[in-house]
Amino acid sequence: MASELETDAYATRFEKMPVRIFQTSLEGSRVVAGRIAELIKERQKAGKNAVLGLATGSTPLNIYRELIWLHKEEGLSFSNVITFNLDEYYPIQSSHIESYNYFMQEHLFRHIDIRPENINIPRGDISRDHVAGFCKEYEQKIAEAGGIDIQILGIGRTGHIGFNEPGSSFSSKTRLMTLDRLTQVDAADAFNGEENVPKTAITMGIGTIMASREIYLLAWGEGKAGIIQKAIEGPITDVVPASYLQNHANTSVILDLGGAAELTRFKTPWMVGSCQWDNRMIRQAVLWLCTRVGKPILKLTERDYNDNGLSELIIENGPFSKININVFNDLQHTITGWPGGKPGVDDSTRPERALPYPKRVVIFSPHPDDDVISMGGTFARLVEQKHDVHVAYQTAGSIAVADDDAIRYLDFVQDYEDIYNTSCHQGAEKYKETAEFYRNKKKETIEPTELLELKAAIRRGEARASCRYIGLPEENVHFLNLPFYQTGTVKKNPAGEADILLTMEFLRSIEPHQIYAAGDLSDPHGTHRVCIDIILEALERMKNDPWMDDCRVWLYRGAWQEWELDKVDMAVPLSPEEVEIKRYAIFKHQSQKDGAMFMGSDKREFWQRAEERNRNTAKLYDKLGMAEYEAIEVFVRYDVK
Repeated sequence: MASELETDAYATRFEKMPVRIFQTSLEGSRVVAGRIAELIKERQKAGKNAVLGLATGSTPLNIYRELIWLHKEEGLSFSNVITFNLDEYYPIQSSHIESYNYFMQEHLFRHIDIRPENINIPRGDISRDHVAGFCKEYEQKIAEAGGIDIQILGIGRTGHIGFNEPGSSFSSKTRLMTLDRLTQVDAADAFNGEENVPKTAITMGIGTIMASREIYLLAWGEGKAGIIQKAIEGPITDVVPASYLQNHANTSVILDLGGAAELTRFKTPWMVGSCQWDNRMIRQAVLWLCTRVGKPILKLTERDYNDNGLSELIIENGPFSKININVFNDLQHTITGWPGGKPGVDDSTRPERALPYPKRVVIFSPHPDDDVISMGGTFARLVEQKHDVHVAYQTAGSIAVADDDAIRYLDFVQDYEDIYNTSCHQGAEKYKETAEFYRNKKKETIEPTELLELKAAIRRGEARASCRYIGLPEENVHFLNLPFYQTGTVKKNPAGEADILLTMEFLRSIEPHQIYAAGDLSDPHGTHRVCIDIILEALERMKNDPWMDDCRVWLYRGAWQEWELDKVDMAVPLSPEEVEIKRYAIFKHQSQKDGAMFMGSDKREFWQRAEERNRNTAKLYDKLGMAEYEAIEVFVRYDVK
């Protein structure tokens, strides 16, 4: 059974569309897949077709996986299904690995019994002078099929549905659309660089979508939470095209907890009704109030509470001065210079226990640089304070190495052979073959395993250099090479049993007292999310192991975001010198400096992002009335149930 969150009508009063929230994206996807299956069966009994409007990207993947399972395991037939896809890049060949034609064949159509003639996807390979005619024919085909019964939608960070970017009109039909710059940036990773992303796309229009009889708008992860809040709670505006769905009579918004994070009932629940005022909710409300009125915690007044909708908090937990002091102490107790626990002191108000000391510590790093980017200062502090620290790099990170870097390292190997008059593996010939491959390589080409291993070796060498700089013994550096990552492309496989078993075997070999892991949940299909899901599943299976009774799990975040202070359980302050240590540890990852691949919309280098984030966290603590620090790294404790 899917665990859908229940709520009352008053709590949703700011929401202008029906919203259903699930614990996970998988649970929400199964509900939508179940509704699609139900429609298909209903139409089969009536001898009619079911017409589906389909989306691409990571959002609907679990829907398609569930539909494939229903077909293979429960005999669901798609012989009476007609599909119309929302969009396609233009220009692009249908065989291109990033085309939506390729995507749909790979993730749905070739696994089910749908008739090829019933599949309709905009074509990105037609000439420009035929586009207008094609779009008109596409609209006509939809009409001839009887219109779309169920339309599946994702949402872009610009608020687009399909490729209807800001400015799209309510009555727009299928057409060629210029992609917003942010949309191009978001697609850059898949196309190995923004310069390779098509600048236009053919898309169903808003009017075409709104004519669907039933619409499901899906959004997973915190990365979509902000734009979802605008679409659901904001005004109807062409600035956020998804907001047009407020005018549709049968639209449901399906979210996971991350996607719902910015809705009023989660962000500021005291604005929509009575709250369960536990300590964490009180901290959330007080820190929000500090930001709203621009005051530190101990300067908040009773009027500040009353004027900003927090009277109930004072009534139930007051007086206000007591609340201020309690929250101040609560936040102050998150700060520690001893992330592994300080021996020989009272640890009752410290985030980590004093004993055992020293502790066995495992730092999981999704890629071979996330450890130092995200928690390099804490990493160095743990080593300095004599804990037995182990780093486990979960993936090879090979696809993030530029071809030029691979050739540069081969240059070194060739020169090495010349200097020492050696001939390792016919190096000169291999160099020639590799250089020729990279010269003629197309963006969608999957690299041979041996070249991916070359790039992985580059990342391993950099990771070892970074760990050496921090002072970690080389025998404590581990490369797990989880199988899910080994595809040779940006798109990865789902986590599998082998990934979980490898992680369990590694943890049991260490039996750590502390585990640090990347808690980036904003992208439910990204590498960081897959890596943390593997760890959490492994811990769930091992929760009855005796060593787990004395193990704590701490989650950090990566280069793109930071934990909100109301969630923080441990804050590790860094001195100016420690900020420099972290910076130079990041510098050891040379292939990721000076214009690394997959930088996203923020073109700053990783060390710059990390330092700004850590300094901003310190400033937030300072503004709330805490001591002033150069920088702070923060962590959230995860309890294995």
